[in-house]
Amino acid sequence: MTTKTVLIVDDEAPIREMIAVALEMADYRVLEADNAQTAHAMVVDQQPDLLLLDWMMPGTSGIELARRLKRETATSELPIILLTAKGEEDNKILGLEAGADDYITKPFSPRELVARLKAVLRRSTPKGVEDLVEVEGLQLDPVSHRVSANGKSLEIGPTEYRLLQFFMTHQERAYTRGQLLDQVWGGNVYVEERTVDVHIRRLRKALGDHQHLIQTVRGTGYRFSNKV
Repeated sequence: MTTKTVLIVDDEAPIREMIAVALEMADYRVLEADNAQTAHAMVVDQQPDLLLLDWMMPGTSGIELARRLKRETATSELPIILLTAKGEEDNKILGLEAGADDYITKPFSPRELVARLKAVLRRSTPKGVEDLVEVEGLQLDPVSHRVSANGKSLEIGPTEYRLLQFFMTHQERAYTRGQLLDQVWGGNVYVEERTVDVHIRRLRKALGDHQHLIQTVRGTGYRFSNKV
């Protein structure tokens, strides 16, 4: 199971539904938005792995949203596939220049869409990002999105999961609350630094016997380490 999350942005509900069914059958987690404003908020909040974005929508167009996301540091690496009824060469070039990774012209078959989506995700996934990480029996598997301790599955919320994944792939270095907010929540999310403390507390509780790995660094913030 891929457990990759795809956000479908299209103002036409039947098209979103058709795409959602195809993606869910291919084991993707699906989110939906019918306008650019809602989509932008969901990108920041839910951090999908890929955006399927309709070119023509009322209000802010898909290509305008693509340009905005590519300009913002926290979302500049988000893979985007533009869905368009425009088949002319100039419009396809415009889409790619706006930062889209691929485009697909309507009408399209669900099989073609899934194949193109897989290709874009393969290209955009840095080497090593999906490698399993293990420390003292605590295991995080990015592919299945599961965390286990000594073989026993742990229940961890989405924010705590992202926090743990960042810690386990950046061990031994101390991070301030501000740095953790930028890395885990994204630079465009406006939340108080004390929010980090709340999620650290939840993460420690979820880790049980492994909570000692999340260390408080006085005057700085937190680090992940199995050293005393």
